[in-house]
Amino acid sequence: MSAVSHAELMRDNTIDDPTQRAPLVTNDSSFGDVTQAVAGVAEAKPPIGWLICFGVASVGAVMLVSCIGWLVWMGVGVWGNMTPVAWAWDITNFVFWVGIGHAGTLISAVLFLMRQKWRMSINRFAEAMTIFAVICAAIFPGVHVGRAWLAYWLFPIPNQMQMWPQFRSPLLWDVFAVGTYATTSILFWYFGMIPDLATLRDRAKSTIAKIGYGIFSLGWTGSARHWHRYERAYLLLAGLATPLVLSVHSVVSFDFAVSQLPGWHTTIFPPYFVAGAIFSGFAMVMNLAIPARAIFKLEHLITMRHLENMNKVILATGMMVGYAYGMEFFTAWYSGNPQEVFAFKNRAFGPYWWAYWTMVSCNVISPQFFWFKKLRTSIPVMFVLCIFVNIGMWFERFVITVTSLHRDSLPSSWAYYQPTHIDIMMLVGSFGLFFTLFFLFLKYLPIIAMAEMKTVMPQAHAHGDHHGPATKHAHTAGAH
Repeated sequence: MSAVSHAELMRDNTIDDPTQRAPLVTNDSSFGDVTQAVAGVAEAKPPIGWLICFGVASVGAVMLVSCIGWLVWMGVGVWGNMTPVAWAWDITNFVFWVGIGHAGTLISAVLFLMRQKWRMSINRFAEAMTIFAVICAAIFPGVHVGRAWLAYWLFPIPNQMQMWPQFRSPLLWDVFAVGTYATTSILFWYFGMIPDLATLRDRAKSTIAKIGYGIFSLGWTGSARHWHRYERAYLLLAGLATPLVLSVHSVVSFDFAVSQLPGWHTTIFPPYFVAGAIFSGFAMVMNLAIPARAIFKLEHLITMRHLENMNKVILATGMMVGYAYGMEFFTAWYSGNPQEVFAFKNRAFGPYWWAYWTMVSCNVISPQFFWFKKLRTSIPVMFVLCIFVNIGMWFERFVITVTSLHRDSLPSSWAYYQPTHIDIMMLVGSFGLFFTLFFLFLKYLPIIAMAEMKTVMPQAHAHGDHHGPATKHAHTAGAH
């Protein structure tokens, strides 16, 4: 049997044998192939599709800025918020975007500490997604306070009022939690890019690009000393970021859980919010990764193994979210509190029944299709299902926020909240800002961690060579 046919046989056996894992980098790629595939995206002229998408996203971002200006000029009355629904789409959007940003830290830090090598193809744009989502999230509470120009009062700094913030308020806890999360995420994202920025610096043909990448690569030379310091610092940042996966969205859930309002006052919220954030975050990573790998021809780096693993995480966290939905009703019934029971009955069968059942359909039923491998490995199916998941998670935040408020203990004040056109435009505009930042990232920065990807290739190991994953499996099998 020739070497080529033996390698092909080993590749076929790896695919057919469920005990063997598919390679993380396919097409028998070399180190140079990986560098060319990733760096080529930033070096090539933007395709027409990128220009069209960036233009549409930029219009959305401009619309968001315009709406914020109008809001500051006219006041929060341009929203549909009213008594008793004082929190509505603004807080819904805030919690939604914080949740979207959760998967980046999980993929980068937690999976790194757990030595999950499959994270390396998706961690870079997951980290970027985290930062852009947190930027979108920070906008809404900033303008929700009414007088946005006094937002600095939220921070414990000297001011003309000679007053300190209320540290017992969960709203202030958000300021510190989200601020810490954003700072750590930016450091982790940037620090991980330094070797790749140096690669773009060395390949740059224009003086501006060489100077720009040179400044941000911080004089990286790839020496053993640099790699030692880099790996130690990266590990420390991962250790710092890991507790934030649990703490940030737990603190966000305290905005609701520490209140006495029926429907909000429940101890299940912290783990429930964390599971939901990972659920929606991974779904957004999928919605970003699938088009990116197709447009930029990165199927050999973001393989079906990566996509299938993320689908499994979505399935697991979706079941956790579904369990939390059931437990909410059980604890309301078991409490014997008629107001709690009414709050949850009102969610499912009250005026906003359509929002509740949209949430259940998208978040509980949709992920169940991932039990089937054929659907779990179908690109169109997983893309559509992940869109449903993100729709469902937005509705979850809407249901928690609005349906718990619109019918309080005084029936004469009951009301039906309806968003205004400013509410709708700000939601759409937040997506425009998010995708504007993301498209800029795709064009000017390495979207896959080249340095990390090369560590999982056969060439980086003692038994590896230039023939790729298949031959590596053959050599390993022969050695054992």
